[in-house]
Amino acid sequence: MKLLFLGDIMGQTGREAVLRQVPIWRREWSLDAVIVNGENAVNGAGINRETVQKLLAAGVDCITTGNHAFDVKGEISCYEDFPTLLRPLNFLPRTPGRGSCLITTAAGQKILVVNPIAQLFMSQMVNSPFYAMDDLLRQYTLGGNVNGIFVDFHTEATSEIQAMGWYLDGRVSAVVGTHTHAPTADTMILPGGTAFQSDVGMCGDYMSVLGVQQEQAVERFLNTYIANKKMEPAKGPATLCGIYLEIDNSGKCKRAEPVRFGPHLINTVPFA
Repeated sequence: MKLLFLGDIMGQTGREAVLRQVPIWRREWSLDAVIVNGENAVNGAGINRETVQKLLAAGVDCITTGNHAFDVKGEISCYEDFPTLLRPLNFLPRTPGRGSCLITTAAGQKILVVNPIAQLFMSQMVNSPFYAMDDLLRQYTLGGNVNGIFVDFHTEATSEIQAMGWYLDGRVSAVVGTHTHAPTADTMILPGGTAFQSDVGMCGDYMSVLGVQQEQAVERFLNTYIANKKMEPAKGPATLCGIYLEIDNSGKCKRAEPVRFGPHLINTVPFA
């Protein structure tokens, strides 16, 4: 089973690049499933109904999010209306939406997609992502009632995502990080067969500071008082970053390759 995951879509430039490229890769790479993180897709913070519809129409099977899940006002109903749009799993119980879903490939394979959020350096009050994963995985058996389990752990600290990788090794197909918008160089398959990368990076303009216009971001480090604190996404050509996975019949990962495609970063794709 071939799966592509793309990291945080940052603003219009990232959104348009994903919409343009996903159908091409889906066809050329014979992908069984495509998952993207869409939490920054609208003006750099949040997602809306129109964007969800366009991503699904382009061939995306599931959309994960993170701490900016609800930043676009008036769009809460999206999380009820689209079963494959996720908010973090371990948000408090009365939070709208869901933190996991099952997607089914054209060949009938079932993939559980899970979207926990970290505790370190996050502003929201959340439950433990480790215990939340334990609770969920009591319902699913890798290679049994699901053919794969993919975890997008939205996290700031590399220590927390690495701890989660080891904690879930052998119980899920992949644990990858989003949120920092910077792709890490630690793509690997852990001893139990779980693919891992601390952060897959963003889909956006890398001639920026984490996808934000350079001048605005730099000013925050130079001036304690900033009258207009709104951060605008950079609007140059986007580089798409993510991870490509191949999962065997047991649900374990047998191939994991970083994906970087576009200007500014050294490119790497699984099928050159």
